[in-house]
Order: sequence, then structure tokens, then C-alpha cells
Amino acid sequence: MKNTILILSLISIISCKKQEVKDAQNTSNDSLTTQKVSGDVKDTTGKTIDDIKKEYSETSALLASKKLDSTHFNYVCEDGMSGDVIFYYQDKNLKAVKNIYSEYSHFSSVTEYYVDKENVYFILKQDTSWNFDINAPKKADGNAETKDDITESRIYLANSKPIQCLEKKYSIRSAGNNPDPNKIENKEVKCDISKLMTTYESIIKNKDKKGKVNQCL
Repeated sequence: MKNTILILSLISIISCKKQEVKDAQNTSNDSLTTQKVSGDVKDTTGKTIDDIKKEYSETSALLASKKLDSTHFNYVCEDGMSGDVIFYYQDKNLKAVKNIYSEYSHFSSVTEYYVDKENVYFILKQDTSWNFDINAPKKADGNAETKDDITESRIYLANSKPIQCLEKKYSIRSAGNNPDPNKIENKEVKCDISKLMTTYESIIKNKDKKGKVNQCL
């Protein structure tokens, strides 16, 4: 009888231990699930690329239809290079900033910052280098044809960090057939936006200035 009682006690203890392990495993799995869901919710706090495209399209349409108010100032660097900054507003809320910069006559850059509450969510940049087209026959007057080498960059940002960077490169010649830029595919690339954001911060610090600013941005 004592042996029977002892055996039953051992079975009871083992069953309890198994249940404790099972409960602990279930609790652990539930915790992992909660952490995963919590991570998903956190990820959705930033804008998606589709959200950015939609907001950019809306602002771009307002710019095209000239429905935004604007102010501007120009700046001159010590080395003679210069630029012009234009601010676009809707109901006194800043929607976009355009920085037009040139290095003499052989290089120019146009950077458009699209913003929400002064936070940048999209950057559109076009750099153009002007050169003589050495591969093209000269004009009848003996002058050389020209070629613009263009690089377009599209940068999508969430929480002030790039989430996708796209780039396309092409050339426009003064003579001959030229490609349609809209039909050239973008390539996804790695990008460093630190200089672009430093320039933007400098622009914002000077946004209330008028006329000419004697400093490089």
C-alpha cells in the first residue's frame, strides 16, 4: 500500500512539473508575440514610400498650378559661386524649399526639399555639368557642340532618415537625338544625405532674411 501511495505521489509531482513547463513555454511564446506586434506598430509610425509619393504629388501639383505663396533670398559665396533659395507656403505653412546653386557656367544644381512642419520627407535633386561634346562634329561656324551630363536623385525619408534612394543619369546634347528622361529607369543606390540636410538646416536658419545673404549655404 505504501508503495502504491508513493508511486501515485511521484506521478502527481511529475504531472505538475510538466504543466509548469508547458505554462512557462506558453507564457514565453505569448511574450514573443507581443514583442513582435509591438515592433510592427512602431515601424508603422513612420511614413511609407506610398505615403510620401502621395504627399509629394499633392504639393507638386500645387507648385505647378502656382497656388502656393513664395518668398526668396539669394546668396553669394566667397569664391564667387552663388545661389537662390525659394520658400513655398500654403496658409503660412512651409511646403517646399528650392535651392538653385551654380558654379560659374559649367555646373548647376537644383535641390527641392518637400517638407511637413519643416521636416523633410522627400528630396528631388538634379545636378547638371556642361561640357563641349568632343565626339560630335563641329558646327558650320567652327564652334563645338555641347553636352549636358545630368544626374537626378530622388530620396525618400522617414523620421529624417533615408528609406529609399533612387538615381538616374543621362546626357542631353545640342546636336543629335536625345533620350526622354521620363523613360529612363531609376536605379536604387546607397546615399549619404548629411550634406543635403546640413544645407537645409542652414537654409531654415536664414528663411526670414530678404535680399542677398553674403555667405555660402
